[in-house]
Amino acid sequence: MIRHGQTDFNLKNIIQGSGIDSDLNATGLDQAKRFYEHYKTYPYQHVYTSKLKRAQQSVMQFINDGIPHTALTELNEINWGIMEGAQSKPENAKLYHETVQKWSSGILDETVEGGETPEAMFERQSRGLEQLMSKTQEEKILICMHGRAIRSFLCLLTNTPLKEMEQWHHSNLCLYELQYNGECFDVVKANDISHFESDFS
Repeated sequence: MIRHGQTDFNLKNIIQGSGIDSDLNATGLDQAKRFYEHYKTYPYQHVYTSKLKRAQQSVMQFINDGIPHTALTELNEINWGIMEGAQSKPENAKLYHETVQKWSSGILDETVEGGETPEAMFERQSRGLEQLMSKTQEEKILICMHGRAIRSFLCLLTNTPLKEMEQWHHSNLCLYELQYNGECFDVVKANDISHFESDFS
């Protein structure tokens, strides 16, 4: 499971959320290329992404190789309501941190105005996971999604309480490798960016 590559919104510390369908910038496209070059021989059987362009662009080279691809709304980023696309200002940062602090204290049914609650995101991700787990013939898959969505999805996959999602760190085009143990998933690699260390230019 990977996070999408860098966008200009990431670069400017502007929240995107599910309502901002941004493209990768030049750095993000390079990150996608480097990840592809490192993992292009890995026998992925299916690529799953959110419905958002930045996720799909991050794995487009795998899709172009002919690996089956499915885009699922269930894998979309959380909706950040009034904060989506807002300029990076102290008052916005304060609202963001206050909201995340509420979630960490277990208040998971609240969010910013017009936004999606972590509980709602978790519920839709649960539906998405059911779809993925129903594909019993697929043992090696690649999923590309988003920062907050990854934090929630990792809680779902590892049976971790959702209020503890801040423990999962991520950077653009980082890799989380997970293995199913028969009941839930074990994290084998976390926030791995070693694929950036090789020069493929």
